[in-house]
Amino acid sequence: MTAMASSTATFSFGFRLCPSHHPIRITHSTVHFSPRPTKKATLNLTSSHSISGFTTQLLPVRVSTAASPSQTPRTLTVVSAKGYKMKTHKASAKRFRVTGTGKIMRRRAGKQHLLAKKNAKRRNRLSKMQQVDRSDYNNVIGALPYLKVNRQN
Repeated sequence: MTAMASSTATFSFGFRLCPSHHPIRITHSTVHFSPRPTKKATLNLTSSHSISGFTTQLLPVRVSTAASPSQTPRTLTVVSAKGYKMKTHKASAKRFRVTGTGKIMRRRAGKQHLLAKKNAKRRNRLSKMQQVDRSDYNNVIGALPYLKVNRQN
């Protein structure tokens, strides 16, 4: 089997390459290695040979990136994510609503069953929404992480 004609390695940092008897052509942080003339491609897995018989030695010589004066160095921006999506507690989502001003509202308790025993005025009062206490805001927001709540109200 014949070996490949050339291999290409692209480096974006300042690696150093050793000068060897192999011809190396450098073009703006792309390094082209010419293959070493070998007798036959052997499966030698030493530190200086790859499977196909090419030699790529990474030792001290500076790679010239030759930045032009108009080209500015790029800055690295790291964006970190939380890693998981928080879950909405569905039973809580059915019981609480957020108003347009950001207040958390809930229904009054006591209008689930046995309504025949309650008078109309009491049923009407129980059907209205009521604002959740400030002391319970952390519990509700923990169960419903994607509510758009205004904590100043």
